[in-house]
Amino acid sequence: MPNQKNAPLCFILMPFGVKPDTNGRLIDFNAVYTKIIKPAVIDAGLEPLRADEEKYGGVIHKAMFERLLLCDYAIADLTSANANVFYELGIRHAQRPASTALIFAEGRGALPFDVTNLRGLPYQLTKTGKPKQAKIDRKRLTKMLITQREQPADDSPLYQILNNYPDIQHMKTDTFRDQADYSEQIKEALAEAVEIGSKQEHHKKAVKAINRILKQQKNLAEAEPGILVDILLSYRECSAWPEMVSLVEKLPEELKKTVLVQEQYGLALNRNQQSAKAEKVLKALLDQHGPSSETLGILGRVYKDLWKNAIDARQTRQAKGYLKKSIDTYVAGFNADIRDAYPGINALTLMVQSDKPDPRAEELNTVVAFAVKQKMAKGKPDYWDYATLLELAVLARHKKQADEYLNEALAFKGGYWEGETTANNLNMICSAYQKQNIDTGWLEVIIQALLEEE
Repeated sequence: MPNQKNAPLCFILMPFGVKPDTNGRLIDFNAVYTKIIKPAVIDAGLEPLRADEEKYGGVIHKAMFERLLLCDYAIADLTSANANVFYELGIRHAQRPASTALIFAEGRGALPFDVTNLRGLPYQLTKTGKPKQAKIDRKRLTKMLITQREQPADDSPLYQILNNYPDIQHMKTDTFRDQADYSEQIKEALAEAVEIGSKQEHHKKAVKAINRILKQQKNLAEAEPGILVDILLSYRECSAWPEMVSLVEKLPEELKKTVLVQEQYGLALNRNQQSAKAEKVLKALLDQHGPSSETLGILGRVYKDLWKNAIDARQTRQAKGYLKKSIDTYVAGFNADIRDAYPGINALTLMVQSDKPDPRAEELNTVVAFAVKQKMAKGKPDYWDYATLLELAVLARHKKQADEYLNEALAFKGGYWEGETTANNLNMICSAYQKQNIDTGWLEVIIQALLEEE
């Protein structure tokens, strides 16, 4: 598999230079890297990233932690029982359930007891400590990495042994900023900017404030990832789509290639009228990481916007094609994780637009309602929970219930874009009802309330 531009990063954990094994015999680890590991990683369609020994001086610094946690894949060479490698491997196993490959030089000393039961790939060395059968070992490592990409399985002992470890949603967009450990002063400044931008007429003022905070991060390669992601999400709250696109394209590669950032990149590209590029980014994520409710939900939005554009251009056939594509993508997103109601409610909203009733609608409606109510019962309800229940009530034409959920949603509404998103969905339902000669006066009142500034 040839290496491609923007390929997933694979971080290499291993000693540098010539080092002794546990029996005192020397091993040329640089030769192992250049002859076996690096070409195998490239052949697997990944991009190798090895720490710069001179830059870090053998000490684990902040940048090392970032690469350990953010890179999609990693290889740990356990030969010589190097303390740094094992420490880094422990951090990796605590954070990532899968995508960490273990290798070791066969016959060069016993592995520590704690890792003897872990599956590793041996490679051969000559008596002088250089690769003995580099081509064979390279191909075996490539095969192992490709298998990890195509059939990911938990390789971390923590995730294999402990149920529901860790019991946090650390990959979710809306909780990322609460997990990040960074300057309170910057966090407060971004929160103030977002608060300013919650009113549509103040968006430009808010974006300028966020721009000033971004300029303070003079070297993005050395900036805290938490700060950069918070800036990205703050732009999103202010509907600053061009700024989001620009920021992602300047981020350090290891952060830029994370699922979270790439999903937000696809979202921003689409809202910035770059639907073709957005589709490409999101499809690449699906190819690399498999089905995801978040990724498919954003991709469904891309097709929904293309459907609306085709209608405006009076391209009837294209519109029907994009509508079906959007519905199917949203349904796939909901099936990927039925706890995430977002793609499910969007599929239902679009099904109303079809010429014929969708046989999946009735069952989907029931499951989406159950999913959102279960989520609300287990945690803290948010705007999107009540917005989903509002849309379900509108689809069922339960006016009183819809009015109640509207009040709840408005109490939780943050940025203007949240109400605007729900209003747009309800406008589509409104148009469908009007074509069926169904009274929509009550629905128009709800839409107007969602668009009003606080």
